[in-house]
Amino acid sequence: MSNRNKGIILLLLSAFGFSMMAALVKLSGDVPTIQKTFFRNFVSAIIAFGFVKYYGERLFGRKENQKLLLLRSSLGAAGIVLFFYAIDHLVLSDADMLNKLSPFLTIIFASIFLKEKARMFQITAIIIAFIGTLFIIKPAFSYETIPYIAGLLSAVFAAGAYTVLRVLGTKEKFYTVVFYFSFFTTMVLLPFVIAFYEPMSMKQWVYLLGAGFFATIGQFGITIAYKFAPAKEISIFFYSTVVYSALISIFLFGQIPDTWSIIGYIIIFAASLYMFLKNNRQPS
Repeated sequence: MSNRNKGIILLLLSAFGFSMMAALVKLSGDVPTIQKTFFRNFVSAIIAFGFVKYYGERLFGRKENQKLLLLRSSLGAAGIVLFFYAIDHLVLSDADMLNKLSPFLTIIFASIFLKEKARMFQITAIIIAFIGTLFIIKPAFSYETIPYIAGLLSAVFAAGAYTVLRVLGTKEKFYTVVFYFSFFTTMVLLPFVIAFYEPMSMKQWVYLLGAGFFATIGQFGITIAYKFAPAKEISIFFYSTVVYSALISIFLFGQIPDTWSIIGYIIIFAASLYMFLKNNRQPS
């Protein structure tokens, strides 16, 4: 099997992991968003801890990388809390697609903060994707818009985290970065969970621990996938999460995306496909 095909399979597995995470978070019901985020990251921290110890790496990375690791973790923590809030209040596939705007926003942030020149086709794709979000959000000055804004902001913070990862590059092992992020988020949220803890049923415990397990599969899957093949060759396959989430929404929750949302999905996917095809025509 070629490295490219290995990367595709791992990316599809990662997408499935993140989709299952989102589904289990939604299934856990009326548990506070902060509490859900805490358990998701607590499980990831334990699993990542095992990897770091197994390979004999530093738990908290090198001293010279602390600012970057802390910034990546802070942005990631804000992003995951907002994403979980969106999951709780929106059709699952709507929340997922809004979060998938992060690759487009990463281009903008890399251009602003890393001075990476954005190409015209990338700018075109960003504009098309933004138009797609309007179909999903259906802007209106009402309370119902807040979860959509949270979903959009989750993509903004995720893009910020990915931009910092670009700077980190290969300076730290992926499992060290995952552990740092998961441990940081767990510690930050712990006081809030203790102060506002809501008792959970056994089923809710299982759902949230399962969400943490599948989130770790998603994180490791996407990281390892890009070691086998460049992002520009395989990144489009990560959008399979929207297919998974749409099917889960319909069959598990009985939530059918409305026509406007489906149009938005198609527009954003088209923008992603366009950028994917143009990237692969560019010289290495």
